[in-house]
Amino acid sequence: MNEIRDLIVGIDFEKEKTQMSFYDRKAQEPRSVSMKVGADLFEIPTMLCKRTTQGDYCVGIEAEYFAKEQSGILLDNLYEISKSRQTVQVGSEILEPWELLAAYIKGMLKYLGIMDTVKNTKCLAICTPELTGIQVENLQQACAAAGFDRDKFLLMDYGESFFHYVMGQKGETWNRSVAWYAFETKKVLYRKMSMNSGSSQTLVHLEPAVEIELPEEAGERDDRFSRFVAETMGTGLFSSVQITGEGFSQDWAKNSVRILCFQKRKVYYGNNLFSRGACYGARDKAEGRKTKGYRYISESMVRTNIGMEMRVMGAPAYHSLITAGKNWYDSKASCEFLLDDVQDLVFVVSDMEKNDKRHMVMPLPGLPKRPNKTTRLRLEMEYVSAAECKIMVQDLGFGDLFPSSRKVWKETVNWQEVKQ
Repeated sequence: MNEIRDLIVGIDFEKEKTQMSFYDRKAQEPRSVSMKVGADLFEIPTMLCKRTTQGDYCVGIEAEYFAKEQSGILLDNLYEISKSRQTVQVGSEILEPWELLAAYIKGMLKYLGIMDTVKNTKCLAICTPELTGIQVENLQQACAAAGFDRDKFLLMDYGESFFHYVMGQKGETWNRSVAWYAFETKKVLYRKMSMNSGSSQTLVHLEPAVEIELPEEAGERDDRFSRFVAETMGTGLFSSVQITGEGFSQDWAKNSVRILCFQKRKVYYGNNLFSRGACYGARDKAEGRKTKGYRYISESMVRTNIGMEMRVMGAPAYHSLITAGKNWYDSKASCEFLLDDVQDLVFVVSDMEKNDKRHMVMPLPGLPKRPNKTTRLRLEMEYVSAAECKIMVQDLGFGDLFPSSRKVWKETVNWQEVKQ
């Protein structure tokens, strides 16, 4: 490894195995991290083991060894634990899911072979097949417990990781549509990445997945997959085809490969796409890149700009609270202000893909009557899903003259449903 500080790291965390990459600035691309000195071992089982004699944790193949040979306490369902709020008993301890995930993250980072990894990491990205609200909570708390400030880590699902990976390649591999075949043992899923040029940026979409079951017998498997490729891609113009997962092999895909390569399409197959994609995403965040003017529109993305019209230094101004284009779990805001001849809050709402502007009024029933500009409020906003935003307003009063009433107003809003 030629990087020892300002590390940019991507981790692919899934049910069966975990992989990790770091960004090699000299080569300007991610490099997979081997999990065993002197060997090309880039995947380890997603397992955590509490070593009873030392009282610490180890991960992967070490976890398997210590559980088997030295009676360690093995947790081989860590991915399922990440999706739950249920506490876990580990020996005599009762631990929260995020505590176990923090131990796993720190165990993974040890494979980088760098002293004080957290201090020397500029950005860590963790990607998973999907991201539920509970997973987001657990992984955010785990990263914080591992020592990462909020601006030093990010989370993403496989779809977003795929986008970052593709955009990290040469332009000729993505300047048209990109096909993605994700293999599992007995099935394959197809998704198409397409681009729509706008006035200021190009919006990138991943179409909903289409899947089929695959037979086990090689000839039948090749025949069924060949027909599936013809059905999904047809004679369309594709810059490249990306194949991920276990279950694909050129040993059986004789006719399939010929159809995949139709019109000289470039076909790529590998099992480290997602850790590398996460790494590219971490690089873009750490270096403030805009991904070549392209914006990925994911199911997790907030598509609404939220703000308020205020007076700043005596002049009318628009104050932005939440900007569209971020994932819901990264979208929150807070501010304090004085009410000026109003008793309600009015939010300005606009869609990122439409030229519209709407207003949403939030009443504050029971607000104490005070002279103008002597009611100070604190506003906090936080998304709880891609559609719903939780709003909390707290009366702070105005110093000793008008003490706080301690009133709090709460509301959950779906901005897409707000009408003019």
